[in-house]
Amino acid sequence: MNYTESLTRYTANFVDELVKNGMTDVIISPGSRSTPLALIFSEHPFIKEWIVIDERSAAFFALGLAKKSNRPVALVCTSGTAAANYYPAVVEAFYSRVPLLVLTADRPHELRQVGAPQAIEQIKMYGDYVKWFHEMAIPEGSTQMLRYSRQKAAQAFAYTEQGNKGPVQVNFPFREPLTPDLSLPDIWGTKRNENTSGISRMEGVKYLAAENVRELTELFGSSQRGLLVCGPQLDTDFAENVCQLAHHWNIPVLADPLSQVRTGAHNKTQVIEGYDAFLRDSDIRERLKPDYIIRFGAMPVSKAYLFFIKEHGHIPQFIVEENEGFRDPSGNDTVYIYADPKQVCNQLIEISSDKQNNDEWLSEWLKYNQIAKQHLLSGEEAQVTEGEAVRGIADVIPNHTALYVGNSMSIRDVDSFFMTTSKNVSILCNRGANGIDGVTSSAVGAAASGERVTLLIGDLSFFHDMNGLLAAKQYQLPITIVLVNNNGGGIFSFLPQANDKKHFEALFGTPVDLPFEKAGELYGADYTVASTESELKMQLKQSYENNGLSIIEVRTNRVENAAWHREKWDRIMKEIKEGWQ
Repeated sequence: MNYTESLTRYTANFVDELVKNGMTDVIISPGSRSTPLALIFSEHPFIKEWIVIDERSAAFFALGLAKKSNRPVALVCTSGTAAANYYPAVVEAFYSRVPLLVLTADRPHELRQVGAPQAIEQIKMYGDYVKWFHEMAIPEGSTQMLRYSRQKAAQAFAYTEQGNKGPVQVNFPFREPLTPDLSLPDIWGTKRNENTSGISRMEGVKYLAAENVRELTELFGSSQRGLLVCGPQLDTDFAENVCQLAHHWNIPVLADPLSQVRTGAHNKTQVIEGYDAFLRDSDIRERLKPDYIIRFGAMPVSKAYLFFIKEHGHIPQFIVEENEGFRDPSGNDTVYIYADPKQVCNQLIEISSDKQNNDEWLSEWLKYNQIAKQHLLSGEEAQVTEGEAVRGIADVIPNHTALYVGNSMSIRDVDSFFMTTSKNVSILCNRGANGIDGVTSSAVGAAASGERVTLLIGDLSFFHDMNGLLAAKQYQLPITIVLVNNNGGGIFSFLPQANDKKHFEALFGTPVDLPFEKAGELYGADYTVASTESELKMQLKQSYENNGLSIIEVRTNRVENAAWHREKWDRIMKEIKEGWQ
């Protein structure tokens, strides 16, 4: 067997084993050294290949697709700095627990550290930000090496999903010639008895031990002021279980917008979504002091909630993690429960007594929440505000679609203004590392799942990742972008830095003064500007009738926006405290 045949069969067996394990999508960043992987992935009948030229954009595209589909997605790039451009998305995937399989082509060993072009150190180049690293052997076509190729593919796929999901890197040293022979017979190794990896998986669900469940229910059953908190997580089935637990125990559920609890058909009568507005007041935080807190998912977006738990650091706090990890920046004493969150809810329901008498506690949270919602959802300004943009999206976003949200002000406004709805809308955001890079590409990648996406993004995040629009144009993906343009970093207007008038604009405001309609023209987008909330909703409805890329710009003023938000918050807290008299 010559080298070209060995290269072909070795690489094809690796790819086919990924397909056997459930891989359906690969994002390819074009290049020379990755030719074997690129061509063979593209040839496989059960793989959908997406060609994204810019590597940083490609990696975030893969991240968005993997996040939306909740299954591993492969990335392929050539050697050199191409792989380095994947780094930000790999970091985000690690912290947000998204399964990515990064396949980096490399120079063979004899061309490393000798001045060969496009040769950098790629061994464990992502450090501790990948769950597993493996460098493949130089391709060989023996039965033993084809079996090895399949074994490593199966292992790599498994590592992206085992425990907390996350990224994996497999490095491929390829010698020239690089072009595989796709005319060879049976390159996929269809004789599975001869070309099997010998690896299969069965995974169970983690339950709490019966004695642990009894211990917890005894503690919780003796308390009247319990609190369930749901932070960012991706399991859309979880909402039903946690809301059933809340109903059984007659206690409130604080639901972060990324918890997938605010949306869907489940019973949301005890869901509190306006807590960020009224927990800004220290007196209210003290009045709502709980007896215990059970948190599911990552830390909520709300900084007011962070103040709340820090001030009640002695309150028993329990954090449910499905597999492993310690996600609690408050520094409080915490009991970690490592078990499937849905099963934890079910077990606590099964062993606990009938509905508890916590009516007064629950009623107070519901009353404050209703006051917050009345103020947050009332009125319409002559010029649309950033909060109104979220209200408009929430009102008209179609059922069975996704809302992808940028960081900084965008996710905070969604936290404040996107209330509960019976629509099945998944709300996604890159909250692992909380960066503003790659957001557009992530949203476009989510749209590649086949479900329409609405992206809410600020002008700085949009500027960082305009390259991401190319894939939307290239594949005519159904995405509507609501571009909130306040000409800079709007979130800094809410922070102490805003008091430094001398340096604020240059260092924090950072206006870019760009006519973004030119970007829309460049990438073939349907581009409009909305002046009011009503106008925005009309333009959103029109965009949802189009199959391709639509951009709706909302122009706001950073200073006026901060004042508008503070006025809303002040009215909410004032009305709540007036009710105490």
